[in-house]
Amino acid sequence: MRLVFAGTPEVAVPSLRALAGSGHELISVVTRTDAPQGRRRVLTPSPVAAAADELGLVVHKASRLDEAVTARIAEEAPDLGVIVAYGGLVREPLLTTPRFGWINLHFSLLPRWRGAAPVQRALIAGDRVSGASVFQLVAELDAGPVFAEEPYEVPENATSADVLAALAERGGPLLTRVVDGIADGSARSVAQTGEPTFAAKLTLADGTLEWTADAGTVLARLRGVTPEPGAHTTIDGARLKILSARPFPSTDEQPLTPGAISAVGRSVVVGTATDPVELLTVQPAGKPAMAAVDWWRGLRADRPVAGS
Repeated sequence: MRLVFAGTPEVAVPSLRALAGSGHELISVVTRTDAPQGRRRVLTPSPVAAAADELGLVVHKASRLDEAVTARIAEEAPDLGVIVAYGGLVREPLLTTPRFGWINLHFSLLPRWRGAAPVQRALIAGDRVSGASVFQLVAELDAGPVFAEEPYEVPENATSADVLAALAERGGPLLTRVVDGIADGSARSVAQTGEPTFAAKLTLADGTLEWTADAGTVLARLRGVTPEPGAHTTIDGARLKILSARPFPSTDEQPLTPGAISAVGRSVVVGTATDPVELLTVQPAGKPAMAAVDWWRGLRADRPVAGS
């Protein structure tokens, strides 16, 4: 079949490479326009654009899938559109421009976690099983019938970056099998069943750690928002980014109140509603990442209290 692919971030690259190596004709790639990166804000192609250039593919760069993009794709006469984390919605008339419409690789087991941040929201909620689904795009958000899915057991200390990377690698072969099935007529989709949940895009506020919650909830949020938007708290009015942390067993000493910070042996720990949490790596505002014990030694105040 003649395919058009739409995607932008690194997690879409394994799918692009899988389709490029299949027996189908990848006629073009749509990705978002170059974005400023780094302190110097240098305009940089998306990971998908870079991979497509490497593969010698035709690339269309667009900040949204508008009339101009629709016209270009219509001229290419694709049989099927494939989208993986493009960062924009496919609406009519583009939705039905390819002969078989569009299919989407989505990083959850639908209908759980429809929306922009399925892996992040799953980890924040404490889900121990995630997965990938390939489904037919319809007008309603992530509501189309599912062709295939692959469950994935989340490792105990995995961050959203870890899970997304694992699902991206598994998603390429899954997606290719569905494309093959659509091509030979063997693919069958089934309607989604069950109550849907929704995964709204993360904001900076989603990274705020609430120390009045139990330790498991605090660490689940930290893993879900790592690396973006990042977990953080405030110390004496200054933001402190928490890059890594782990459970810390309770001791026979007086328990820490939620948000209170103390050194226990060579560990820096913060009180929660249950057991403390040990800070491992932190990043103070305007400074590089450092070991939590080094950050602690540099504090003048004794036993500061972390804000929300």
